[in-house]
Amino acid sequence: MASRPRPRGVPDPARRSQGGGDRLARRLGTGDAVVIGLGSMIGAGVFAAFGPAARAAGAGLLLGLLIAAVIAYCNAVASAQLAAAYPVSGGTYVYGRERLGHWWGFTAGWGFVAGKTASCAAMALTFASYALPGPWWAQRALAVAAVLGLTALNHRGVTRTALLTRVLVATSLTALAVVVAGIAAGGHADPSHLGDGLATGGVYGVLQAAGLLFFAFAGYARIATMGEEVRDPRRTIPRAIPIALFIAVAVYLVVGVAALLAAGPNRLAASDAPLTTAVEAAGAGFLAPVVRAGGALAALGALLALIAGVGRTVLAMARNRDLPGGLAAVHPRHRVPHHAGIALAVVVCVLVAVTDLRGVIGFSSFGVLVYYAVTNASAFTQPAADRRWPRWLNLLGVAGCLILVATLPWRSVLAGAVMFAAGLVARWLVLRRRAAAAADGDRDRPAP
Repeated sequence: MASRPRPRGVPDPARRSQGGGDRLARRLGTGDAVVIGLGSMIGAGVFAAFGPAARAAGAGLLLGLLIAAVIAYCNAVASAQLAAAYPVSGGTYVYGRERLGHWWGFTAGWGFVAGKTASCAAMALTFASYALPGPWWAQRALAVAAVLGLTALNHRGVTRTALLTRVLVATSLTALAVVVAGIAAGGHADPSHLGDGLATGGVYGVLQAAGLLFFAFAGYARIATMGEEVRDPRRTIPRAIPIALFIAVAVYLVVGVAALLAAGPNRLAASDAPLTTAVEAAGAGFLAPVVRAGGALAALGALLALIAGVGRTVLAMARNRDLPGGLAAVHPRHRVPHHAGIALAVVVCVLVAVTDLRGVIGFSSFGVLVYYAVTNASAFTQPAADRRWPRWLNLLGVAGCLILVATLPWRSVLAGAVMFAAGLVARWLVLRRRAAAAADGDRDRPAP
């Protein structure tokens, strides 16, 4: 029987078995992949995103959450299908290049790297604000220390990253369970809150809430971007991504309903720490330290997973010279992209020091939604032999991503558009310079 042709984006297994120095090691199983995805999703959204979503849609944020979950599912199955066919680092940057063309791949990769680098800074600042109520300079110093510490841990190898993420996810879920139980036992939950402000913002407000909440679900992309480090990726990735997403959706729904029952949408909308507000409104203020501890640990888990995922996309882009080639280096012992990790840590530390990033949720959502629009379009082009889900899910995913992009706050849309324009123009200039240099070389070459 003839062997199945190897997809263009997948490295030759024979080369990898010969110890190629630029390849990553496959050390993650299904459980590790699920935990890394959860570590990215159980973080910013559950502790911070309900406030902005309540401002946009009132109690309609629950509808927005369901819409975000449906679109996230479309994106998740597209990512899983593509990652099984192209089990290398880079996620949709690789899929877009292989299925749609290099410019589409660059657009996805650039949006992911820029948006998620900002999200790294946001997670570091979220950790510091929960862990250290105090002067802003002390919080920023702690945030920088967290970035450097987790970057150093990530450089020790992906199995250590997965182990710590597992601990952080378990602790965060325990804290959320205690918070929900405290709200339920507090005796102040009011079912009428679920109808308060239901029409706030109308359909536009609900869709904007969906766009803001969507960024919290994007953690499953971390599983796909680490496809080169997953054992048996054709089996593991399609299982891990939906499992992680379904668990996260369930957690968000339970916590969102509990928070609304306790505090109502108006109080959540006015709060920078909506879960702390919720437990205080429920008469369970003694649980506020649990919320702070859970928020700090969840932010650390999300930051660790983000550092790992962004570093792998930078690695893939550098391999194809869409970013400086030096960022493609892989540590000879620990088999991680250490130059990419160091560069990411430097940029994130600068952002932590000079920016408050209050609008980072919308900015990150813009980049991630464009990224997943390319994901769905790429999955739509896959041949029947590589398909696991129907094509109409890909069409729904593209349409959903573009609609949510259009309904984000206008400042986020403007910042995202500028970011993409800058990246695309810079790539065009670099390619033009390379073409000119190649033409000069041909002219200088002696005739045969």
